[in-house]
Amino acid sequence: MTKSIINLIILLSFAASSFAQEFTLANPKDIALFPQQNDFRNTLNLSGIWKFKKDSLGVGEEKKLFNGLTDFRSIAVPSSWNDQFNDTHNYLDLAWYETETFIPNGWKGEQIFIRVGSANYAAKIWINGTPLGMHEGGHIPFAFDISSMVKWGTSNRISIQIENILKPDRVATGNVAGSPFSSYPKASFDFFPYTGLNRAVWLYSVPAASSIKDVTVKTDFNATTGKVDILVEKAGRTNSAYVTVSGDGKEIEVPITFSGNEGKVTVEIPNVKLWSTDDPFLYDVTVVLGSKNKPVDRYQLQTGVRTIAVTEKDILLNGEPIYLKGFGKHEDFPIYGRGTTQPVMVKDFALMKWTGANSFRTSHYPYDEEFYNMADREGFLIIDETPAVGLFFYDDSTSVAKRKAICQQYIDELISRDKNHPSVIMWCVANEPFPESLGKGGFNGMAKEYESDAVGKEFLASLIEQVKEKDTSRLAVFVGVMGGPADWLSLSDVICINRYWGWYTNVGDLTTAKAYLGGEMDKLHNTLKKPIMMTEFGADAIAGMHASEDEIYSEEYQRKLIKMFMDIADTKDYVTGMHVWNFADFKTGQGLMRVGGMNLKGVFTQDRKPKMAAHFLRKRWNTANQKETSDQ
Repeated sequence: MTKSIINLIILLSFAASSFAQEFTLANPKDIALFPQQNDFRNTLNLSGIWKFKKDSLGVGEEKKLFNGLTDFRSIAVPSSWNDQFNDTHNYLDLAWYETETFIPNGWKGEQIFIRVGSANYAAKIWINGTPLGMHEGGHIPFAFDISSMVKWGTSNRISIQIENILKPDRVATGNVAGSPFSSYPKASFDFFPYTGLNRAVWLYSVPAASSIKDVTVKTDFNATTGKVDILVEKAGRTNSAYVTVSGDGKEIEVPITFSGNEGKVTVEIPNVKLWSTDDPFLYDVTVVLGSKNKPVDRYQLQTGVRTIAVTEKDILLNGEPIYLKGFGKHEDFPIYGRGTTQPVMVKDFALMKWTGANSFRTSHYPYDEEFYNMADREGFLIIDETPAVGLFFYDDSTSVAKRKAICQQYIDELISRDKNHPSVIMWCVANEPFPESLGKGGFNGMAKEYESDAVGKEFLASLIEQVKEKDTSRLAVFVGVMGGPADWLSLSDVICINRYWGWYTNVGDLTTAKAYLGGEMDKLHNTLKKPIMMTEFGADAIAGMHASEDEIYSEEYQRKLIKMFMDIADTKDYVTGMHVWNFADFKTGQGLMRVGGMNLKGVFTQDRKPKMAAHFLRKRWNTANQKETSDQ
């Protein structure tokens, strides 16, 4: 699907409420470089207390609320709006944010952008009452040039309209007829649809005459020599540049030659120090546009020299097998919702290290950028996932095309943002896409193939192909639902599966669950000849509930089920990783299976207190023999 068709589909989705105002679509390339303060660039973080107003009747544009809010409330940014007030927990309709700020006079003559870290789900922005741009899709930043709209010597009003109305043609989906999910709100995914400005909003400036637009770093090594391939994209007429790679007592400087606005260079590092989970060494990469005597722009990032590859049975980090131990997670914390909580993030890394984990999946959406910076520094491996959860393929072709366009946009945005992190080793294009055959037949073995299942496979294949065209240096996967078509899994470089034998099926019956699990994994590997990773497995446990026998919801049952899955995996030489679901208890919609609106599969509580399973994992994952299977 061409970019113009994608843009048309997205524009049409906004048309009903546009009131004839013109909005520009966000360009994924504008989020490639995180705002950076240095001698040529400036940043202004707009986090703090903003104005907030609900617009349940959808009349805000007609009433021109972008010219200033009245009868507003105060709200914290970043944070979800759902639990900051008594009347917004389940509110997903239109709402307005507003703040005012001066822009420093020193920024005059520069190119000035606004960058929104995450506005879930659909957003429009006005600057000083003038329409600026729109973006559909949560959890990923978007940015716009506001240089021509800035007022100097007075405050500038920033107005952002957001809504998170659950619809079948959106990604993630909601209000899907016949969906197996029956929670309220009616999301087609098992986590709460938090809404609002969940991450920081930034203003930043770059040099107007010539600037660095993007930097892409790819690494390799041969024996003891590291290789860092660097692609620099620029704007403006300046054609001289150089890059410096430094670290471990070395500083290597190489000039960059441009062809048009792109320049490529390879830096070789003798006696290279590789990045790994045991030693996450980072080199500084500094790109300077202009000459040494007359630089005009500068951007610095860090990289780790490492490779990732796959065989029939293993994932290889730097040519050696690596076993992924860790978790699926969520950005979820009381009151903050999905808002950025840096102290909680630091705590989560400390707890993951405490358990002995070395990896996690950003289920089911990209996380705040600081998660990736921390993972780079702390030596964690990341499966980086788009927000494509709840996908299905058996409604009308127009809706399927709309979802596909959003998924393609997500991939462009995700790779633009996260491509330089050594911690990211896999791009995951979807979690648990739902075939019609599963919806009709359930888990009872009576499912049959439907025409839409072929549509689903083509849909996923196109996303995997898009990833491989954009980045050949990492693996591409999607995560398969329990009972989903095995032939879909052939598309992935690693067979990633979520399995809940002993919980959602054969509940409480671990003996039967054990037989099903082992047999299914053998069949998948024998058929597909690829390594298998269990990306979700677990059981709900109410913290403090104990039982002497195998009683569901007890801490003992959760621990025993996790151990059973890991014991079986340890007998299979083709299993390359196990991610427990979930790291911590998290909020969901209301449903009979979700006591208190919570998914209780965390090995830690929502406020990060360990359950028995967390102590079990700490002993298991920190033993010298990773394949230890004795009862610990």
